[in-house]
Amino acid sequence: MAPRDTIFSAPIDKLGDFTFDERVAEVFPDMIQRSVPGYSNIISAIGMLAERFAKPHSHIYDLGCSLGAATLSMRRGIKAEGCKIIAVDNSAAMVERCRLHVSAYRSDTEAEVIEADIRDVKIDNASVVVLNFTLQFLAPADRDALLRKIYAGLRPGGILILSEKYVFEDSNANELLIDLHHDFKRANGYSELEISQKRSAIENVMRPDSIALHKERLGEIGFSSVEVWFQCFNFGSMFAIK
Repeated sequence: MAPRDTIFSAPIDKLGDFTFDERVAEVFPDMIQRSVPGYSNIISAIGMLAERFAKPHSHIYDLGCSLGAATLSMRRGIKAEGCKIIAVDNSAAMVERCRLHVSAYRSDTEAEVIEADIRDVKIDNASVVVLNFTLQFLAPADRDALLRKIYAGLRPGGILILSEKYVFEDSNANELLIDLHHDFKRANGYSELEISQKRSAIENVMRPDSIALHKERLGEIGFSSVEVWFQCFNFGSMFAIK
């Protein structure tokens, strides 16, 4: 059983910015399941999409892989020969655990876990690229360049799977969806203090975009088909096909 997330359960005098450190890595499976509505559905569907889009002898990228949930889902799904999954994260604590999880699962699909900044990783010969709740943690100025690099490295017909938290231009809708997300966290056992402190810690490092902005940006880069395939409250996932 995964250790329970109690990081924000007691008052914190000096609340710094949220970081994916050792404490977060230890409780991450519990944190993500209790914080992100539909997370397990997204992970399962990433495996289904990888099975459909992975081409023989191509690269599959999991950028911001954390503990490797998407990587493992894709390893289970991919049937094409000669594929290699390249999983990347800049958190040493996450990478260490991810390598253990990946090595414990037998598969014909090779997987390599790299500790690096995803902005520095070369993307080439890719048929599938996953950004699962990763882009939102990059500085807004860096997002376009990364997505352009991904597009350039994708084979024709390749897919980008982009899961994100969204903001909404209609302020009433935005507040309602935020409130519903907080209700979801309360229903999963988080206290008002935990919800408040986590929100304060994360708001300086996670700056979500709107669905409209995502679609516009991906279309301008050159992706031919861009659509939201999953949404629950203010969280969702899109695909973009080259």
